[in-house]
Amino acid sequence: MEENHKQGQPPGSYHLEDMVMKTAAQYFGAELLQYLGIRQQVQYIAPTELVQLEARQMYQDFNYELEDRSWLHLEFESDPIRLADLKRFREYEAATSRRYQVPVVTCVICTTDVKKIRSEFTEGLNTYRVKVIRLKDADADEIFAEIQKKISTSEILKKEDLLPMLLSPLMGGTMRSKDRIRQALGILNEPVIKIEEEELRKMQAVLYALADKLLDEMELQDIKEVIAMTRLGQMLMEDGIEKGMERGMEKGIDLAKKIFRLYEQGETAEMIAKKCNTTEENVRKILEK
Repeated sequence: MEENHKQGQPPGSYHLEDMVMKTAAQYFGAELLQYLGIRQQVQYIAPTELVQLEARQMYQDFNYELEDRSWLHLEFESDPIRLADLKRFREYEAATSRRYQVPVVTCVICTTDVKKIRSEFTEGLNTYRVKVIRLKDADADEIFAEIQKKISTSEILKKEDLLPMLLSPLMGGTMRSKDRIRQALGILNEPVIKIEEEELRKMQAVLYALADKLLDEMELQDIKEVIAMTRLGQMLMEDGIEKGMERGMEKGIDLAKKIFRLYEQGETAEMIAKKCNTTEENVRKILEK
């Protein structure tokens, strides 16, 4: 409006151009599109007033702010990426970028066995793409061989050395998932592991969560026995789980797993307590130990 005033146009005249173009589009659609160089034929006039009243939460898997102030958006997919998934990721990016005024890149970590994974689609003039990391391309056998080599030479193992091992059940290789998880839990007890106890318990919890997802009932029972000997298992028993009772151990581990998952999603201790049907004090105790 200010620009129109500067050009000596009376108030409201800036609507006239808009009205003229809308009239032309309505009555001379085919001719107008041809003039604009668009060769496709008009089928019908589509609605222009999109009234949408919606309140919903968009749950992304994880976001990082990087040193250049851009955001890295992580999504975790166990199935092949569908067109609907890519459109959902695009919506996440657009909403995040507009809300926080930052550029966003989406990285999808896939655990599917499918080798060719869709990473982009074109719609209109735009092509949207994500970066895909396929964990099955990594060899878990090589990861364990490298760690065992370091242990044999008494080399100190840090978090960056152990992270690939935590993801090993989702990778390729000849070892069974159960053997990878069991061996990983054993490695975490090695004296060359030099990490904080809290970090150690989180690693044990990650391995148990993967066991719960990937193993059958008999294999999972074997892993539960190993978990019971760890500091994580001892902590769960100290929090009221009856020693020697399999059912109590399962409930305690499942509760701790759910609490950690909700905490990673940004939930407060109060909300976690309500969702887990426990006390806020108990939630804080598990998170602090």
